[in-house]
Amino acid sequence: MGINVNRRFLLGGAVGGAGALAGCATAPASAALPADSNLPAGLFGPAPGVALLSRNENPYGPSPKVMAAVAEATRCGAYYCDTSYLAAMIAEKNGIAPSQVVLSTGSGEALSAAALAFGKSGAIACPALFWDTTSKYAEAKGVTLKRSPMIGDLEIDLAAIEASVDDSVSMVHICNPNNPTGRSLDPAQLRAFCSRVSEKVPVLVDEAYNELTDDPAGNSMMDLVRAGKNVLVARTFSKIYGMAGMRIGYIMASEEHARMISQYVMSWMSAPSLAAAVASYNDDAFLAFSKSKVTEARQMVHAAMTANGINYLPSETNFIYANVPDAAAYQRAMAARNIQIRGPYGALTQWSRVSMGKIEDVERYCAAIPEALGA
Repeated sequence: MGINVNRRFLLGGAVGGAGALAGCATAPASAALPADSNLPAGLFGPAPGVALLSRNENPYGPSPKVMAAVAEATRCGAYYCDTSYLAAMIAEKNGIAPSQVVLSTGSGEALSAAALAFGKSGAIACPALFWDTTSKYAEAKGVTLKRSPMIGDLEIDLAAIEASVDDSVSMVHICNPNNPTGRSLDPAQLRAFCSRVSEKVPVLVDEAYNELTDDPAGNSMMDLVRAGKNVLVARTFSKIYGMAGMRIGYIMASEEHARMISQYVMSWMSAPSLAAAVASYNDDAFLAFSKSKVTEARQMVHAAMTANGINYLPSETNFIYANVPDAAAYQRAMAARNIQIRGPYGALTQWSRVSMGKIEDVERYCAAIPEALGA
C-alpha cells in the first residue's frame, strides 16, 4: 500500500480507545485551535464565540481514533495512498464487491460524477426540493433536471416522480432522509418505488444522513444494490462521522455503473483522509456517542420551538426545518447574536433550517428564539 502502515493501524486497533472517547462529551476533538496555533481563527470551523448551526456538521468529531490515524498518515505524506483497503472495508460491511464502491472527496463529488455520467444521455428526474447542489453542477454543464413538486408538508411525491419517468429520463435522484426538510420516506414505499422504477432507469438514493435515522438498515436501499437492482446508494463521512472538512464519500452500485461513475471522478483521496476513514468506519462507540448528542440537541430544539409556537417537520437527521414568519429576518436576528443558521431556500421564505451542534451552542439558539422571532 502507498501508506506504509500495518493492518493493526488500518483497522484502528492501535489508535484511540474507550478512555479517549469518554472525553468527547467535555473536550471534543474539534475544540477551538490551541492558543499557540499559527492558523487564522475561523479558517477551520467557527470563529470564537460563533455558534455554527448552519451546515449539518458534527462538531463532536472526528473520533479520537481519527486524530491518531491522521497523524500517522501525515508522516507518510510523501507517498500516494492506496484506497483499495477502504473500498474493501466498505464492501465487506455492505455485502458487495470492492469493485462496486466508488470513493470520492465527499459524497458530493460522487453524486456530481453520477449526474454527469447519466445526464449525458437524458434528464434527471428529481423532487423540487432536495440537496440538489450536485445535480445543479451537472445542469450547468447541459444536463436537464426534471423536477416534481412536493406534496403535503414538503414531502417527496414518489408517484409524481415515477409518472415523470419517460424516454427522456436517464436517472432518478432522491435524497433520503431529505435535505433540507429532514423528512424520511416510508422505507417500504421507497423500496417498492425503487424496484419498479429501476426497471426503467437507474435510481440514485443519497443516504448522507442514513446512520442518524432510527433504523439505518431498514431505511437503506442497500438490499436492492445487493440484489442486483438498478439502484445506487451514496454515503458520506461528513455527517455522523464528523469529518466534513476531510472530504470522504462514496457510491455503491453495480460494477458497470461504478466503472461509469469512476470515469467522472476527478480527484484523488489524500493520505490523511484515507487514514481517517479507515480508522473511523467501524468505530461504533463514537457513532453511538455522536448519535446521542444529535438526539439530545434535537429534543432541546423541539421543546423550544413548541414552547414558542413554531411548527417544524419530523426529522431523523442532525437538522430541523421549521416554519417561521420570515426566514431571512430570522436568520439575520440569529446572526446578530453570533448564531449561524440557514436562510430561505428559494421561494420557501417561511422555512428555516437549523443544524444540531455542540449542546452549548444549541442552548444559545433555543434561548434566542423568542427575540429572533420578534425581530
